[in-house]
Amino acid sequence: MKEKFIELEKIYSSFTKKAREYKDSQACQKGCAFCCSEAGSIDITTLEGLQIKKALNALAKKQQKSFTKTLHREMRKRERKKIVPCPFLMKNKACIIYHVRPFSCRRIYSNHICTSQKPPKVNRHVMDIAKKSILALQQLDDTGYSGHISFVLHMLDTPAFLETYLNGDFKPQQIMVFGKSHKIIINKMML
Repeated sequence: MKEKFIELEKIYSSFTKKAREYKDSQACQKGCAFCCSEAGSIDITTLEGLQIKKALNALAKKQQKSFTKTLHREMRKRERKKIVPCPFLMKNKACIIYHVRPFSCRRIYSNHICTSQKPPKVNRHVMDIAKKSILALQQLDDTGYSGHISFVLHMLDTPAFLETYLNGDFKPQQIMVFGKSHKIIINKMML
């Protein structure tokens, strides 16, 4: 798994390098959290979810419990089709998992300050680079899945699923019902 985490970082770095020239005019800065609270879905792969779980496990037990509750509440609201802020967005609009934020957070930026009437505007070249990066992520995590952050983290909290995933096995029947109802994508099927 360690090798996969190294490859994950390479995909992130490659995207950053290729998109740099198009992102010079971005309006995003520390404290801007429109995309984290208003823009919609934060999708991740199971590999990214595993990295996030590892970061969460390094927090104090009290914080871990708090995030578990927050993720559960956020998941229930998402199931009711509500748009809710990312569970990792703190009151000061900083991200508690910024150092391991998933690709869907890394790829989003805007050329202007966003509002409800003026959603993010992303350069089409960056979007093209991002599509290739997403395919690379799914290829790297070929025995895994992609979906909303709270749903994938929920799957990784299921001991049978986690064991299957960590062993490198592929058993989509384990998540079939949950996967269909929560729009979980099988990475192998996207390649």
